[in-house]
Amino acid sequence: MKDNIDQYIRKCVENDREAQLKIYQLFSPVLYGLCLKYMRNEDDAKDVFQEAFVIAFQKIEQYKFQGSFEGWIKRIFINKLLETLKKKKKGVLFLDTFDTNIAEEEELELEPIEQEKLLEYIQELPDQYRMVFNLYVFEKMKHREIAALLEISEGTSKSNFNRAKNILKKKILTVLNSKTA
Repeated sequence: MKDNIDQYIRKCVENDREAQLKIYQLFSPVLYGLCLKYMRNEDDAKDVFQEAFVIAFQKIEQYKFQGSFEGWIKRIFINKLLETLKKKKKGVLFLDTFDTNIAEEEELELEPIEQEKLLEYIQELPDQYRMVFNLYVFEKMKHREIAALLEISEGTSKSNFNRAKNILKKKILTVLNSKTA
């Protein structure tokens, strides 16, 4: 499979439409899901999805066949998503925090919830919380890395993550309590 992907990438550098379609078909489910996690609605997710794919194909010759191609293209998508969210908020994205006693993240002990419902709750988070939550949970980034990427303090990253987690926990508990009532 890796050999096929490498072959498609080489053909994409030459603007081969068939190879571009293959790359699109192979990676679009994961990348569209990524867009849905960051954007508030499907229309915005579709817009960023299309724009990021155009950028990826324009920059594909920059891929050096080191590391995974999926990781490389995901980085392009994440950068486009963050750029889009920053433009929407015109640079006022994060609430600074002066609380330096942020508790370390503990595992949420909740019953399973439908994936679509969880995605809906994540999409409803305020932009600044959603971005930090997604980068930490889904991209496995450390708060130090998130802070550098988003140009915020590490404490702000931790605070926004904890606030996002608390909002999600409340929504999930409300749904679970209404089912048992």
